[in-house]
Amino acid sequence: MNRRYPRPRRPMARRPAAFTLIELLVVIAIIGTLIALLLPAVQAARAQAFRAACQNNLKQMGLALAQYATRHNGLPPGYVSLWDPLHRVETGPGWGWASMILPELDQQALSNQLRFEAPLTGPEQSTVRLTAMSVFLCPADSMARRWTATNGETWLFMGKVYSAFEPICDVAGSNYIGVYGIGEPGVDGEGVFYRGSFTRYTQITDGLSQTLCVGERSTNLNLGRGQATWVGSVPRATFWSCAPSPFDPDSGVCVREDGSGMILGHTGEGHGPGDPYGDVNQFISRHGRGSYFLYCDGHVRFLRNEMNYPLYKALSTRAGGELIGDDY
Repeated sequence: MNRRYPRPRRPMARRPAAFTLIELLVVIAIIGTLIALLLPAVQAARAQAFRAACQNNLKQMGLALAQYATRHNGLPPGYVSLWDPLHRVETGPGWGWASMILPELDQQALSNQLRFEAPLTGPEQSTVRLTAMSVFLCPADSMARRWTATNGETWLFMGKVYSAFEPICDVAGSNYIGVYGIGEPGVDGEGVFYRGSFTRYTQITDGLSQTLCVGERSTNLNLGRGQATWVGSVPRATFWSCAPSPFDPDSGVCVREDGSGMILGHTGEGHGPGDPYGDVNQFISRHGRGSYFLYCDGHVRFLRNEMNYPLYKALSTRAGGELIGDDY
């Protein structure tokens, strides 16, 4: 006789215990704390990487300038332009020092398309002048890869800046400009780059290791008006330095600067490196209050805004005869 035995009951599966609201809030708080602890380290590492990339850009330019000087027995001109004495304006072509070292920067193909005897504003030169290159852009800054050079007027009224501009042409952006010297950029500068210059190393009597060659410029110069290009000086272009007083907005003035400030910078007028209130044709970076500079011997150094100002000006001259130590 077959006996039927009851089937054993399967144990019921237990549901996993869910997070309570308090446990979830604790987990979120722990994750938030970890992120808060890690974020400064990530930002510091990112800033350090940007600084290293910027220094590397300047060192590449230093090697390219040295190779150019070896081949041509002198540094390239700050920019090339004719002068119209009747209307007191530069007529171009305007190509600058950075455009002349393209072959040394492994940009021979781009250099082959460039015609130095033709105005850089010509439509046939648009391919060249609109080419943005990473070697001329600091990753820490927001310099536009392309911006419009203009001719126009700017004025202050009730603490606000008003402008009326006529566009001339678009140019590729850059964060690096040649050192003109102390005075306003143009002809006969005290530094190694100026209009029509051809500076030989033997003419840098202050010493290659004590003479600035190229420096940084950021868009945050002159309250966001800082612009530069590797292309050169656009003929008839204007820059405007506007400096309203934070205590009396109606006391500020706007000063007209010409296109040479696109490719060159100066150290005069009382503003040290990295001063956001400096003229639009001076030096500033996004690496703290100061700026990186390439010296004529090829080394790169960060100059702080707090440095001795007469010494800063002395470093921008090629043959000033100043006594300069190493402890600045």
